[in-house]
Amino acid sequence: MQDASWQAFSERVTYEDGLHVSCADLSAPLGELQRAAMRDRNLSVLGTLAVFNERRIEAPDEESPVAQDMQRLDSKLNVLMAMLDQLLQRGADLPPRVHVSFNAIGAVLPRALWPAGQAQGLVRLHFDGCLALPLELAARRVQECDIDHVFVAFETMDEATCDAIERLVFRHHRRKVAERRSTAS
Repeated sequence: MQDASWQAFSERVTYEDGLHVSCADLSAPLGELQRAAMRDRNLSVLGTLAVFNERRIEAPDEESPVAQDMQRLDSKLNVLMAMLDQLLQRGADLPPRVHVSFNAIGAVLPRALWPAGQAQGLVRLHFDGCLALPLELAARRVQECDIDHVFVAFETMDEATCDAIERLVFRHHRRKVAERRSTAS
């Protein structure tokens, strides 16, 4: 018998890539304040990732001085964000990069990452461009996928966080499909 969360996970597009991932024991339930703080941090991380992944659809008018100023400002902000990320990484001890598959329902993780013998855990996903600020998601172990991987279902996720994760997954999937098409042609 399959779990309903596994079925829902399997029917959706997933973010599949190598990320820095860690899991921590979460045997004590999160309090209301902890969940609210984690929700705010997660929305901030997802918003930052959305901004970093934005692509301009139409080319700016090169003749316009305002457009040129905006481009220079955008370049300067990108440099500042890269410098800040570098500084934050120095103090951060990143977990190893592993292949992970996730969406707003749950994640397929290497079994070795999940806290041994625990039903509940906290999954931390570190994305490039925002390595020092992980996406933290409370999860419960649902089932083994194979000898080396487990499926965990995310819990206590609000609608805004769920929607933001779905947008992240969709953008990543769309970018990967575009990369495959460009290499194939």
